[in-house]
Amino acid sequence: MNPTLADKIAHAPKAELHIHIEGSLEPELIFELAKRNNVKLAYDSIEALRAAYAFTDLQSFLDIYYAGASVLLTEQDFYDMTMAYVERALEDHVAHTEIFFDPQTHTERGVSIATAVAGIEGALAEAETRGLSSRLILCFLRHLSEEDALATFDEALPLFDKYAHRLIGVGLDSSERGHPPSKFERVFAKARERGLKLVAHAGEEGPPSYVYEALDLLKVDRVDHGVRSIEDAQLVARLADERIALTVCPLSNLKLCVFDDMTKHTLKDLLDQGVRVMINSDDPAYFGGYVNANYFAVVDALKLSDKEVYTLLRNSLEASFVSAEERDGMIARLDAHWKQ
Repeated sequence: MNPTLADKIAHAPKAELHIHIEGSLEPELIFELAKRNNVKLAYDSIEALRAAYAFTDLQSFLDIYYAGASVLLTEQDFYDMTMAYVERALEDHVAHTEIFFDPQTHTERGVSIATAVAGIEGALAEAETRGLSSRLILCFLRHLSEEDALATFDEALPLFDKYAHRLIGVGLDSSERGHPPSKFERVFAKARERGLKLVAHAGEEGPPSYVYEALDLLKVDRVDHGVRSIEDAQLVARLADERIALTVCPLSNLKLCVFDDMTKHTLKDLLDQGVRVMINSDDPAYFGGYVNANYFAVVDALKLSDKEVYTLLRNSLEASFVSAEERDGMIARLDAHWKQ
């Protein structure tokens, strides 16, 4: 990649809209928290844990992901995890981040949603003072039942009031195969009635029909991943016409074998057809890179131009769930940086 373009990307103000906070839990911190909380891990060393990161699909990753999250027990644990991500985000010049968290991963271990949110909020409030704005999105695990999701939503209702400045939406994640968005139509309707923002993973391993369901049944504001949308020309045209954002995660797609080579990634094709795609890191501790590393990998593999990179960066800011004033301010900063 052109060193000048790489430097521009590295220092450009950008938004990250698809980051699972539990997926930023690096092996070193997993072992530190396991020791703090007397949690027995299946791996006897950091190296052994890293060696297990040879995923064949989404489910093989999730098995490791949930095991790693087992060390999170206290508010301090969630604070430490989130602050570690904050440091990485600031290094990558992330101006705004919208973080996913999975309460059901923790409540099944007896850790309350309130504990998780309090720890995450503590770190994000501190990050605000250092120039990183943020929002928080509660995600439902799609391999569990909608009844479980509804119970989780009801339990979280007081937190949506208490942390209204931060906790602004709901999402849908975990294993996509066999768990279509339509499975969660009722809980998303309840969230929509409360005026919450709505997002859902669709069209990563699942077919384009899952993207249609996310749009038409869940009525999402953004689609997470969506890379298989390219298989349906009518869907691509709709995404472009309606300016539906796709939060694409290139290194994740490669690591989970959605594509076997980055040069085969559909991001450029989607971009060329006017779809509002942007770049994110997904679960960076497991997939080999935070947001700048994702930019570098896809720009290098797909030979993206200066103009195309600017569009990706601007898309990330435009699709953020912030006020018009905040969005305009971030875009002005990007424009000033890009013209320098």
